[in-house]
Amino acid sequence: MTGVVETLLVVNAGSSSIKFQLFDLIEGDRLQLAFKGQLEGIGTRPHLAAKDAGGTSLIDETYPPHEVAHLDAALGRLEAWLVGRLGGVPRAIGHRVVHGGPDFAAPILVDDAVLDRLEQLVPLAPLHQPNNLTPIRQIRARHPEIPQVACFDTAFHRGHPEVADRFAIADAWYQEGVRRYGFHGLSYEYIAGRLQEIEPELAQGRVVACHLGSGASMCALHAGHSMDSTMGFTAVDGLPMGTRTGQLDPGVVLYLLQAKGFDAGQVERFLYHDGGLKGLSGTSNDVRDLLASDTSGAARALDYLVYRIAREAGALAAAMGGIDGIVFTAGIGERSPAIRRRVMERLRWLGFELDSDSNERHGPLISSTGSRLKAYVIPTDEEQMIARHTLALLRATF
Repeated sequence: MTGVVETLLVVNAGSSSIKFQLFDLIEGDRLQLAFKGQLEGIGTRPHLAAKDAGGTSLIDETYPPHEVAHLDAALGRLEAWLVGRLGGVPRAIGHRVVHGGPDFAAPILVDDAVLDRLEQLVPLAPLHQPNNLTPIRQIRARHPEIPQVACFDTAFHRGHPEVADRFAIADAWYQEGVRRYGFHGLSYEYIAGRLQEIEPELAQGRVVACHLGSGASMCALHAGHSMDSTMGFTAVDGLPMGTRTGQLDPGVVLYLLQAKGFDAGQVERFLYHDGGLKGLSGTSNDVRDLLASDTSGAARALDYLVYRIAREAGALAAAMGGIDGIVFTAGIGERSPAIRRRVMERLRWLGFELDSDSNERHGPLISSTGSRLKAYVIPTDEEQMIARHTLALLRATF
């Protein structure tokens, strides 16, 4: 058997990439980042890169597409590099799992029964859940001795007031699990903790957090707790995303089924792959491309994105009975001054005033000294959150 190294690995697997971070376990109960990286471009231009905590490159390799054609092959390649570098296997592995359904409200040690229950949730998160579970199954087959912990994007939102989680349908459906779950919870949990460190007084107030990336959502945080979210039963609800439609009248789906003859697979593709910024622009799902474009489609997509972010900010403020601040995070939220500026302009009526220079420097504080409300840019770190949960469960179980 391969030896065990006093480290903890975090895996965040998607359809075309695997992000990972490795932490050293210091004196058994503290985490210290050793390195992080990702294997991206699976099946197209596979590229494995990792850097240590100081930013020094540890590996930077590109492979022929046929050698890393799918997620299983990518996991094998990553495992070979990790075990070779560590000289053994990690003490435990934590995984991001998007949907926990009604059964899982906290991180859980994975066994075959848990895996089977999580597999049943694939239809609710078809872009994420299968890829989240593949590494867990593969590692269990190769290294059953390694404890694996599933950490859920839905768990942070499970403390919502019930009225925020319900649809206007019969109670029996709610009891069965047809309810609003909310997602990106690992990101929001991290942001709530960082805000407590950066500005404790604001962290105890009413904050709208905006996780803006290819997948996008917003969350109402009151005293660090999730009160409501723009995402619901699935991760397709709420804001327009890279290729996901966001909020859509269910009548549109009925129209596609009845008038256009769509089947379930075509509806799924329409909702998850053909909508959002890609559908609106007709050209790209990438905000960077759209900002650089002078086409009417690109302008339409960006206008709609900004409009919906501002609209949802008002709705989430109403859910909390007011607002004291806003936080931007994730790829677009952290790196796009133009989107932040346009959102802040739409929210001036609430009392936000932008500091343009600070916004261009990505903050962290981007509201002006005269602003009634505060606005921050805070980089998220879902992997750090997963590592903390995994270590806590490991210590409580073994």
